[in-house]
Amino acid sequence: MNAAEETNNTMATHLVWFGNNLRVKDNQILREACKAERVIAVYFFDPRHFEKNDFGFKKTERFRAKFLIESVLALKENLANLNISLLTFTAKPEDKIPELIETFHIDGVFYQEEWTSEEMTVINEVKARAPKACSFVSFFDQFLFHPEDIPYTSFTDIPNVFTTFRKKCEAKVQVRPIISIPAPKAKQNLVDDPTSLPSLKDLGLKEFSPDYRSAFPFHGGESAAEKRIQEYFWETEQLVFYKRTRNGLVGKDYSSKLSAWLANGSISARTIYWEVKQFEKEVTKNQDTYWLIFELIWRDYFKYVSLKFGNQIFQLGGILNREYKWKTDNAKTLEWIHGNTPDDFVNANMLELKHTGWMSNRGRQNVASYWSKYLQQDWRIGASYFESMLMDYDVHSNWGNWMYNSGVGNDPRNRTFNTQRQANMYDPNKRFQKIWLQPTLF
Repeated sequence: MNAAEETNNTMATHLVWFGNNLRVKDNQILREACKAERVIAVYFFDPRHFEKNDFGFKKTERFRAKFLIESVLALKENLANLNISLLTFTAKPEDKIPELIETFHIDGVFYQEEWTSEEMTVINEVKARAPKACSFVSFFDQFLFHPEDIPYTSFTDIPNVFTTFRKKCEAKVQVRPIISIPAPKAKQNLVDDPTSLPSLKDLGLKEFSPDYRSAFPFHGGESAAEKRIQEYFWETEQLVFYKRTRNGLVGKDYSSKLSAWLANGSISARTIYWEVKQFEKEVTKNQDTYWLIFELIWRDYFKYVSLKFGNQIFQLGGILNREYKWKTDNAKTLEWIHGNTPDDFVNANMLELKHTGWMSNRGRQNVASYWSKYLQQDWRIGASYFESMLMDYDVHSNWGNWMYNSGVGNDPRNRTFNTQRQANMYDPNKRFQKIWLQPTLF
């Protein structure tokens, strides 16, 4: 940006269109937008996200919706500390953003770059309806390894095997530093805000009380994410044991549980990475501390897979275009969803998801393999149900993992999980199964 552009920029009014980047810390979009004299922010509870999808499930059920509402409320409070107003609408962005541009004389709309089809359709529609004089500025801001830094000339060069990608990136890419929080704007930057956040009922969802058995008893929002890091890293030092405990099933501390905040952007992958590095300096560095970074790289990888293959990640043949004789049995679907299959380990995990919106990593792999490999049901039905229910749903990780477990994705070994053997390994005393299958005992 040259000096003339900088001068014009500071005289401008910018709109920050928040999506899955619900934070003020380490937020490039917010930082760049705040170079303007005046900044306004907006978030949309898009009604389409709460409607039924092609498989008959609501795209967002009550668990993630509640977590989202909490996260947006926290963002609103954090932005207020910067003297930035966050307007919230239960509306389609393409219906409101052009109106906001006109009302507030917006010169530039700043947003997080997206590439999956539904998000791109909305972004393109907003641009088509907006006044031509308004510019749109986007950034890739959801990665650990930034797309400009990875050792591949194009996304088509991304390897189809994770280990190849990981080793090359670890050898050649430096994770970027955390972006500082913008300085507070002047008080007069605030605008009148008649908007309010919706309730679950407003979104067509049922109010609920958290289940006492939940392994995810946390609230949404940036401050809650930072509190979890403080607790898991520094107070209990559970990070020291992460790799050894991450396949657990019971309790809040067998894993970091950071995925839900990562999914809606209440915390960035970079923030977690640099916090791990600080922990390694001050406490200890071992395979367990590295393994949390390893999981962040997996998260990146699935994003790059979707950048490479586009809508193939949603298609029956997956990225391999493999043909299987998939079945569609509504009775089997209901049995699986409600934990009424012949497999107790699968049932316990599915009941946990049904009642809490959470399931362990170990559970997810087993129930997905059971659904697609043992029952041979259309894997997209399972992925769609997870999309609806999971508190930490991420489009890239969810559909990437479901392809992986269903034999149409990035698993070169095409493994099938023996759920009985897995239960004996990870739930030998059936403690987890008893919690969900015999709740009167707890």
